[in-house]
Amino acid sequence: MSSKRDYYEILGINKEATQDEIKKAFRKQAKNFHPDLNPGDKEAEVKFKEVNEAYEVLSDAQKKEKYDRFGHAAFENNGGFGEGGFAGAGGFEDIFGDIFGDFFGGGTGRQRRTGPRKGGDLKIRLNINFEEAAFGTKKEVRINRMETCSHCNGEGAEPGTSKETCHTCHGSGSIRSVQSTPFGQFSNVRTCPTCGGKGETIKTPCSVCGGSGKEKKTRSISINIPAGVDSDSIIPLRGEGNHGEKGAPPGDLYVYLGIKPHKYFTRDGYDVWYDMKVSFATAALGNTIEVPTLEGKVKYNVPEGTQTGTVFRLKNKGIPHLRGGGKGDQYVRIVIETPKKLSDKQKEMLLLFAKESGEKIEPQKKGFIDKMKDAFS
Repeated sequence: MSSKRDYYEILGINKEATQDEIKKAFRKQAKNFHPDLNPGDKEAEVKFKEVNEAYEVLSDAQKKEKYDRFGHAAFENNGGFGEGGFAGAGGFEDIFGDIFGDFFGGGTGRQRRTGPRKGGDLKIRLNINFEEAAFGTKKEVRINRMETCSHCNGEGAEPGTSKETCHTCHGSGSIRSVQSTPFGQFSNVRTCPTCGGKGETIKTPCSVCGGSGKEKKTRSISINIPAGVDSDSIIPLRGEGNHGEKGAPPGDLYVYLGIKPHKYFTRDGYDVWYDMKVSFATAALGNTIEVPTLEGKVKYNVPEGTQTGTVFRLKNKGIPHLRGGGKGDQYVRIVIETPKKLSDKQKEMLLLFAKESGEKIEPQKKGFIDKMKDAFS
């Protein structure tokens, strides 16, 4: 007779326990006796191996049936722990991932393969004009996304029919295989190829979604664009992406912004630049001019003797900071505009001005063709 402890006793369950109860019991016992949580404790190490061995057998429907009929004798000639030996690399990685996640608050960071998956994220690009980016706006966009099927409510099966336990994995969602090596036997776990890890199969797929549990829908989404956004700003809309599997959250929608160029203004961060054309008289003598800004026209006194290329600043006439705290400025660059057509009187006055300035001007004489053009113009 075998001296090994009863597997059900080791896990603290009875023979009628379901697979979920067996899994929960294993997680609890493995957490209590795991060597990493009990460093240097030989007794805990032995008990951990017993727990591991018990779960290796009781979590497999075929092995459990043999154990229930013949006890430990069903596996005594197979060498090592249980029929397949101690679970090697990957044997219990999903379970251990959950154990460390529960114990340390984060686990391995892997999503369990048999759990419902979060919905995928969506990305769109939205172009807005210069003023909308500066002061904010509200936009409506239409997107196509995968949503929970309205006909089968995401079940994947035609209403009135039911799912069946997967015949390949017997509802566990995973397949175990045993590999013999010079160091013993190791078991490996992989996602069931028949059910994709769900543990269930659909005999009569939904007539709308074809068994996927999702259908494509076109939705109108409202987007609040804050003041101060710039090109390539990204606005995340949580929960507006593709719907997840049943019980899992939806993905997100990411809106990538593009800003159309302005006819007159250019942007430099939160500052705005504007080229202001003025006459030679205004630049030379000084004058009060009206300067366009994003908020309307403002008056500015141009001092006499202003040179072309001179830049002056209009404080707080730029773009609002995205997270508050003031605005940028507007910079105005002076560009002296040279008139293309002058009257005879204007020419005469300019010649006098040049003479007073000590400058000798020799106007270009017009040819016959130019004189004819002037005559008929």
